Amino acid sequence: MTSFQDRERGEEAKYAHDADIQFRIQARRNRLLGEWAAGRMKLSPAETEAYAKSVVQADFEESGEEDVIRKLLGDLIGAGVETTEAEVRTALEAKQVEARRAFLGEA
Repeated sequence: MTSFQDRERGEEAKYAHDADIQFRIQARRNRLLGEWAAGRMKLSPAETEAYAKSVVQADFEESGEEDVIRKLLGDLIGAGVETTEAEVRTALEAKQVEARRAFLGEA
């Protein structure tokens, strides 16, 4: 019975570790995405930093990435930048890959 309990604890620890890694990669992706959008909106370095943080915060509104896409699309259009939802989704996918590579490169 002890080996089953050890295995169960090991699986729980692995799940928690994997969830933590996924969270960190998504936070990095959102930061990179915020920097990308800030560049499109021609924000100053200080504004870019604040905006990137706000994109990371936006991801806590609901599960999934739709909240981030809505924020970026709304902010870009509001700033007079011509863009489409498809362009934002493409950037999100590219930044996901970039964030994963950067994170795994550090590990």
